Amino acid sequence: MMRALLAASLCAGWALAGTDLAHAQAYPTRPIRIVVPFPAGGPTDGMARIVSDRLGAVLGQTIVVENHGGGAGGSIGAKAVATADPDGYTILMTPGGALTTGPAVHRNIGYDPAKVFTPVGLLMVTPNIISVHPSLPVKSLAEVVAYAKANPGKISWGSQGFGTAPHLLAEMFKLETGVNIVHVPYRGTAPLLAAAVAGEVQIIADPATSSLPHIQSGNLRALAIAGAERFSKLAEFGKLLASELAQWTAVVKAANIKVE
Repeated sequence: MMRALLAASLCAGWALAGTDLAHAQAYPTRPIRIVVPFPAGGPTDGMARIVSDRLGAVLGQTIVVENHGGGAGGSIGAKAVATADPDGYTILMTPGGALTTGPAVHRNIGYDPAKVFTPVGLLMVTPNIISVHPSLPVKSLAEVVAYAKANPGKISWGSQGFGTAPHLLAEMFKLETGVNIVHVPYRGTAPLLAAAVAGEVQIIADPATSSLPHIQSGNLRALAIAGAERFSKLAEFGKLLASELAQWTAVVKAANIKVE
């Protein structure tokens, strides 16, 4: 069973860990940059905005959020932090892909995460929801497999970019099921969701924090989560839909309405 979790993390240069005590006591003396390696509008960007407000108030310094959305699974933004002065004033906030799967997929990524970053904190863990555009006539992953085998190459799976966890999840799904599904990379969550809602791609795996509103509005249909446990908010939403459907069916039967 494939499982994937999105973890948003804060990382800074290794030199910060070796800063002397006197300098550490003075920190920070100037604005801090938080680099988000994806375009604005995604879950990591939203978390960065929340954290920057609170962190700025606690530290008494301005926190500037910079979006470096350029594809490559967040590696462009990560490289910008890796090559910055290792003084603790340039911090990376990223899902795990820029530190793990990205370097594994991109041979010449330009940095060694184990050497240039030190972890500061884990901020969020949320499951990826696998969902489809409502026009795709499937309601389970088993039906996705059956449909894809009957229509090879006609389903597109969108991701947040090459080397991201959702991209690898898509490739694992293809390998395990033997289906021919086309991978379409985007430059982050915001453009991916726009494409998914518009029907440009038929299936995606995206964090619950950003895809759940589109599922609740009916723009996407949830099929499964890539996690070890049921996602309570999605389960509650499913129960609500079932209740509403039961009420609607009762009304139709009582009124003897023929539904085509």
